[in-house]
Amino acid sequence: MDIIIRNAEEADSDQLWILMRELAVFEHYIDDFAITPEIVAHSGFRKEPRDFHCLVAEVNMEIVGMLVYYFLPYTAQNRPAIYMKELYVQEVYRGQNIGQKLMIALRKEAEANNCKQIKWTVAPWNEAGIKFYQRLGAKENQDWLNYEWSV
Repeated sequence: MDIIIRNAEEADSDQLWILMRELAVFEHYIDDFAITPEIVAHSGFRKEPRDFHCLVAEVNMEIVGMLVYYFLPYTAQNRPAIYMKELYVQEVYRGQNIGQKLMIALRKEAEANNCKQIKWTVAPWNEAGIKFYQRLGAKENQDWLNYEWSV
């Protein structure tokens, strides 16, 4: 099986939306999911600056995984960081190193943009995700607590 990792293109918007919706189901927020394929196309490809960037994993010309991220341009280290918003691989393709390949591509993107860190969050119930990140060598940051303020 050939796995191609590449930057997403606007033509991928419909397939990306499907993966984003699958992720919303997996992470239990489908009732709040308000994204459409048009929003994906506009926010990720037409808008300047983009709201997000995206890497995709393709098998037989079908997108089976995605990694959505954006840049945090200002940090205390005076170097940018990357915030990984979403990493998702369709269930049938898990266990084939697709997530790892997406993460390696993200690391290369961070290095190419002089980023100091890659940051993300993971749900505490997502044990498989936590183990995956630990296998990559990522460390849990217990120095900060996450807060939200709904408006």
